[in-house]
Amino acid sequence: MQSLNIIISGMVAGVPGQGGAVWAVLQYVLGLRLLGHQVHLIEPLRADAIEPSDAPFEHSVNATYFQRLVSKFELGKTATLLNTDSGETIGLAYADLVRLTQSCDVFINISGLLQDEELTGHIPLRVYLDLDPAFTQLWSEVQGIDLGFAGHSHFVTIGMALGQPGCPVPTCGLSWIKTLQPIVLAHWPVAREIKYDGLTTIANWRGYGSIEFNGLFYGQKAHSLRPFFSLPRQTDEKFLLALAIHKDEQSDLRELALNDWQLLDPLTIADTPENFRSFIQHSKAEFGFAKSGYVISRCGWFSDRSICYLASGRPVIAQDTGFSDFLPMGKGLFSYETVNDVLSGIDELNSNYSLHAKIARELAEDYFESGLILTKLLESIGAG
Repeated sequence: MQSLNIIISGMVAGVPGQGGAVWAVLQYVLGLRLLGHQVHLIEPLRADAIEPSDAPFEHSVNATYFQRLVSKFELGKTATLLNTDSGETIGLAYADLVRLTQSCDVFINISGLLQDEELTGHIPLRVYLDLDPAFTQLWSEVQGIDLGFAGHSHFVTIGMALGQPGCPVPTCGLSWIKTLQPIVLAHWPVAREIKYDGLTTIANWRGYGSIEFNGLFYGQKAHSLRPFFSLPRQTDEKFLLALAIHKDEQSDLRELALNDWQLLDPLTIADTPENFRSFIQHSKAEFGFAKSGYVISRCGWFSDRSICYLASGRPVIAQDTGFSDFLPMGKGLFSYETVNDVLSGIDELNSNYSLHAKIARELAEDYFESGLILTKLLESIGAG
């Protein structure tokens, strides 16, 4: 494949301290660079998202976080944080961005974040990349929220079952290209030492945008985990959650404590990409639970975080969203719908941990390796 000029827009500093969200974007940036393409990351930031609100843009927490990432991952002059209200930038000046995009071949717009036609309107291949399947389509179709679909030539989703029988989510009249998410394996080597000897994960108790559609409730992770509250008391395995949960969630916090869930602070565990990676690599395995909207929709969503566990040689027991129709189960990766499914997965995991750890890495190599995924993605939009 010839070298392409590619613009990627995604959020890495809009909400500082979200190391996992940063990796979700970096896998595309670093993976495409590894393929030999010229890649520039543009993150648009509204003035009301600047922290603290009275800080000059260049001295904001967002700008500091962004500059650290640019330095850490050697992005040099290939990443820009853009204040969409003032036109101020960290990185290339706005006029230089305009000139840069004149020669671009592909624009990959994660969640439709960048909506500046002066920068993107003339790029021939403009890809809307949906990382929140089911919710994205329902917010648009049912609630009429403008998610920025207009102006894109191609629509890509990680909802592998979107539009298929069994997934009741509307497609908004769009033809969605399906893709698994990539991981740059060089940044996620096989881990050796276990510090967190149990099943771990990193999660937000509540996100945003729960919705009802045709009598079904598409909710958050809080709604998914509650039926499994008793799980730690039914096994000797430890459960350690780096969980962002508000102190006012007193009822849920009480149930989590009574049932022996161990809560860790995600602001210290996973605030940077490095800390996020360290926590995963020092874990024994993942217990992943999904937004209930993913589960109800059977959209086939599979977590980018779980892929990081697999790449690290850490097995995964994850709540099924329909991904079991697209990925091999039973070795290195286990899906569950019930408490008994989880307990069976734990027993199998512990019966031959080294085998499952080995196969976990092989799954990452065979199904999620960035070169494989991103080459296929570019070919699917006609950029091959």
